[in-house]
Amino acid sequence: MKRCPLLASVVLLVLLHLSGRAGDGILDLTALANYANQPVPEYITRSNTPANNAITDRGATLGRVLFYDKRLSRNHTIACGSCHQQAHAFGDTATASPGVAGTTGRHTMRLVNAGFSTEFRFFWDERATSLENQTTQPIQTHLEMGFSGTSGDPSFADLVTKLSAISEYRVLFTMTSGDATITEARVQLALAQFVRSIQSFDSKFDAGRAQVGNDNLDFPNYTPSENNGKLLFINSPPGGAGCAGCHRPPEFDIDPGSKNNGVITQIGGGTDLTNTRAPSLRDVVGPLGQSHGGLMHDASKPTLASVIDHYDHIPGDNPNLDSHLRRPGGGTQVLNLTPQQKADLIAFLRTLSGSAIYNDRRWSDPFDAQGLLSLIILPTSAIAITNQGNGTALVSSKAAPNLNYLLQTSSDLKTWTTLTTVNSGPNGLCFQPVTITGTAFFRYAFQPPAAPSASSRLTRAKARRR
Repeated sequence: MKRCPLLASVVLLVLLHLSGRAGDGILDLTALANYANQPVPEYITRSNTPANNAITDRGATLGRVLFYDKRLSRNHTIACGSCHQQAHAFGDTATASPGVAGTTGRHTMRLVNAGFSTEFRFFWDERATSLENQTTQPIQTHLEMGFSGTSGDPSFADLVTKLSAISEYRVLFTMTSGDATITEARVQLALAQFVRSIQSFDSKFDAGRAQVGNDNLDFPNYTPSENNGKLLFINSPPGGAGCAGCHRPPEFDIDPGSKNNGVITQIGGGTDLTNTRAPSLRDVVGPLGQSHGGLMHDASKPTLASVIDHYDHIPGDNPNLDSHLRRPGGGTQVLNLTPQQKADLIAFLRTLSGSAIYNDRRWSDPFDAQGLLSLIILPTSAIAITNQGNGTALVSSKAAPNLNYLLQTSSDLKTWTTLTTVNSGPNGLCFQPVTITGTAFFRYAFQPPAAPSASSRLTRAKARRR
């Protein structure tokens, strides 16, 4: 069969400017970042990922957009990423982070390696039963993001209605879940996938641990001070500081059974005995040892040295104090660490910080400086057309997964006729055999899922309130 000479000139470029204009914030859905299959060291075994919410590239991509979208706050000023900042291991240098109607009651907890733990509960006081449950609580808090449904705030159902009318979310939820329906459960699943994807395993500790059989052996890449600090961290008193009793290496996650650590003050004054959780000690400081802000739930400890001083001599007992911090004969922990031992512990803790977490684009804000976002849903290059013989060809293109595209044909690149609708499927590939008669061009066109009508949005909002 004679090949049509113009057939290979088909170009597919669909850049969906869903926010009304193009900007620096461009998210390519035809080449999703790798969230699901990131390398994890074999010695890292703890996980709180539930069986029904494994990390996927599509889910974490949606979660990334939700995480950084200020439209999830009542007045479009606060996103999850406003308080959980990539530059600070997804924590905040502020003692209390600003919200739409005040500030947070506790210091923002770093999210680095939040998924690599056997602790399923979240927040400093463990009030969230899972990471999924935690993700939408700040959105529904009056002071933080303002969709509380109280004090004159709109409700989460109002947020769902708001997001359902936004084109990019109809595309992203369809790509992720198979249809454009937005629910709190789907928002939770996506946000939790993104947060659990944030990992840091490129530290000096990991480079050393990969060369030896267990945490207790000297690491060949460590200084004598760092190795001594590691043993002090791991070993129990007397002889060690016993830090590993609660902050368990090599994940350095918090033991789910841990209790209060002896810091009982509240931001703004008062007493709080309910703080029993802590973030991973991974990236407790930056890669050059720089501070991510105050430490502890009230940010009352400005440096690692002040934290070590606290544990060296626990200042007082309380009914919820962790048993590790009490002496067998009575009273609270007194370690009597020497200045050199304290310096060694600090040297070791600094080895737990990596570098990729601070600049990896997959965890960065996808929006541009004006808060706008464009989605690429079809590639910028020409699609492949394979001559099948007998007057037919196969029109194929890489695309965003699980979306419907219109296969169209034209003889003059001006007037286009729709031949059929093709779903890109889970692998994001559109392909369709076509019949060639004369000179013809082909393309895949995209139309975002239709926005729900005002009446259907009202019906859905009422149903959620029942």
